[in-house]
Amino acid sequence: MSGHSGNSGVCISAASAMHCPHGGRVFAASAAGAVRVDGHPVHTALDVFAVTGCAHTVDGVPRPCTSARFDPRARGVLVDGVPVLLDTTAAQCFGAALVPQGPVVVSAGRQGVMCR
Repeated sequence: MSGHSGNSGVCISAASAMHCPHGGRVFAASAAGAVRVDGHPVHTALDVFAVTGCAHTVDGVPRPCTSARFDPRARGVLVDGVPVLLDTTAAQCFGAALVPQGPVVVSAGRQGVMCR
């Protein structure tokens, strides 16, 4: 996985803006967490992420990002034993054939909570 891999950062929640490197929107297709920050669910390693609106093409053929995967460190912040996703968590976008297509770009919510 590419991207940062630090143990501290801002918790990713439903208020965080996430995109693929081609401008598509990354969103939680299923969210397992019950913990909330400023009223928004905090994302954990159990959440599944999808991508919509990706404009990526290869030789003029559309090859959009369709999913994203986060690779949180097991020794980071935990909720009920499950790693919380941070804006520094390594993450990768994938096409339909599960070909890596670049890192997830995360803009944490304005009122995000710093986790260490």
